[in-house]
Amino acid sequence: MLELKDVHVSYGKSKVINGIDFSMETTEKVALLGRNGVGKTTLLKSLIGVLPVESGEIRYEDTLMNKKNTYERSAAGIAYVPQGREIIPDFTVKENLELGGISVKKNMVNDRIEEVLGYFPALKKHYIRKGGVLSGGLQQQLAISRALMSHPKILLLDEPTEGIQPNVVAEIADILNRIHVEMNVGLILVEQNLKFAFHICDSYILMQKGKIANAGKNGELTDDIIKKYLTV
Repeated sequence: MLELKDVHVSYGKSKVINGIDFSMETTEKVALLGRNGVGKTTLLKSLIGVLPVESGEIRYEDTLMNKKNTYERSAAGIAYVPQGREIIPDFTVKENLELGGISVKKNMVNDRIEEVLGYFPALKKHYIRKGGVLSGGLQQQLAISRALMSHPKILLLDEPTEGIQPNVVAEIADILNRIHVEMNVGLILVEQNLKFAFHICDSYILMQKGKIANAGKNGELTDDIIKKYLTV
């Protein structure tokens, strides 16, 4: 289980997360929704350890994670696909994947690469090409594949459809659902594309001003709630 208790996080001098309580089983798929600037990305960065927690607790499988380094959280089973993908452009597809598998035993790296590329076969055609020359859709597939190299139990994804063609978006949604089932990976998905989010996730959390303003199952997200918390 992943559990947050009264979590507060600042970005620079600005308080962004203002007391969040939330829990999920590692088998769940949760959409993290809200307008721009409400703290969604900051929350993901605090979960993976890029940003420190000012107060409150982040617990994962009964272990307090507040002081854990990012690599320790990764080793524990949390993986992060950042907004903008952030692959290393001068590394090949192979090298980016090897970087994602840095904690994997050397004799298992190639097998792990084969496993993750089974979900993204298009990357096999570009295996020795540099990541920076790939299309946006392929870069996103590479970013997800890199995160999967550590065999996570929870995968955090920040705006994975940003700048990607609709046909690739639909393909990624189907692949994430397969990954959830076949690799038993839970998902926390920050996304503006509600159709994509709810093709994947079973429940949602709506943030406003650094707090959880509304939460529920997909069918409970009414037009009134969308208008109140999501419509610009």
